[in-house]
Formats: sequence, C-alpha cells, structure tokens
Amino acid sequence: MASSTPIVVAIVIAIILVGVAVYYVATRPSITSTTTLPPTSTVITETTSYTVTTTSTTTTTSTTTTTTTTTSTTTSTLPPGAIKMPYNPSNKTVFLYLDSSSSGDPINYNGTDYDTIHVYIPAGWTLIVIYTNYAPLNHDVVILQNTTATPTDNIGNDGKILAVAGGTPTNYETGISTGSTASTSVTLPAGIYWFACGVPGHAAAGMWGTIIASTSVTTPYIIMTS
Repeated sequence: MASSTPIVVAIVIAIILVGVAVYYVATRPSITSTTTLPPTSTVITETTSYTVTTTSTTTTTSTTTTTTTTTSTTTSTLPPGAIKMPYNPSNKTVFLYLDSSSSGDPINYNGTDYDTIHVYIPAGWTLIVIYTNYAPLNHDVVILQNTTATPTDNIGNDGKILAVAGGTPTNYETGISTGSTASTSVTLPAGIYWFACGVPGHAAAGMWGTIIASTSVTTPYIIMTS
C-alpha cells in the first residue's frame, strides 16, 4: 500500500493542474489580435513622352572665283620694205645670217656693200651672228661700237670691238677662209653699232653695215637702203 502512494499523489497533482488550466482558459479575457498593416501606397508612374525635334541647319557658302585672262597683243607694223628677222621673244634673241658671195665683188655681205644693210633690233636683246664665207678672200664679222662716221683701214681704231664671228676682239684681222662658217653673240643696249670686216682695208672698201638697237623696236627687221 505504501508503494502506491506516490502514484496517487502524482495523479492528484495532475488532476489539480488540469483543473487549473481549464479554469484559466475559461476565465481569461478574449484577446483579439489586430495586425495593423502599413497603409497601402499606390504608386502611379506617369510616363511622359517627349518628342524632340532636332533641326539641323546646314549653311553652304558658295565662293565664286572669277578669273580674268588678259591677253596682251602687240601689233608691230614693220616699215615698208622691211625684212622680218628670225628671233625668239622668250629669251630675247635675234639671228642675223650673213655671208660673202662668191660671185661679183668678193668684198660684200649678202651681195651688198657700203652700209646697204641696216639691222633693227629691240634694245637689250642678244644678237647672234652666223657668218659663212663663200668668197675667195678671208673675211669675218666684227660688231663694233663705232666712234667714227665711216670705217678706216683698221677698224680697231674706229671704236670699241664687242664681238667677232671668225676671230676675237684682239685677233680680228685674219678672218676665215672660203667655205668656213663662224658665229658670235652680243647683247646690245640702245645705240648704233657697226658690223664690219676686220681684215685690214675690207671695211674701208665697203664691207660694213649698221645695227640699230632701240626701245621703240619690238620686232627685229632689216632694211636694205639701196
């Protein structure tokens, strides 16, 4: 009997606890649980559509270049009877072709004598002399800035020798033989000059002519005076 006492005590305690629990449940106030939620926010998304119009302005500048071409034409009227000489205006050169004929008087230039040939060239141009001797005597062509009215037997005494076709300014008295050709060139400022044979006595016998370099001459030419 003594061993069943704890069991009885436990049962009694359990009954008491159950009763207390039932009483507690029956007598406690009703608890209403209210859950307060945060206010619902309605987010209104407003989409604004913008139409952006980009205006591109292109400015075109037109440059007009006007080119005026001026053509300068120089008309040169040659005197009556003038013979136009070959020349090159780009380098200002003029060509004088002379020879001594094998027929008739051997003292001649192009078959003439005694200042028959007058050569007109622009001042400052270069005169190129090409001389061929067909005569049976030696001849040459001396370009001389003369100081006398007519040649003497030694043209070295008649002025300043500038150039010689068929010799040199210090050796102008020998000349070239039959069938030979020689040339020379000289630039002539404005003035009057001779071309003459340097062989002693030939110029005095008529073998000479005149060169006129002038600023008024634009086209080189020759005048035969008789």
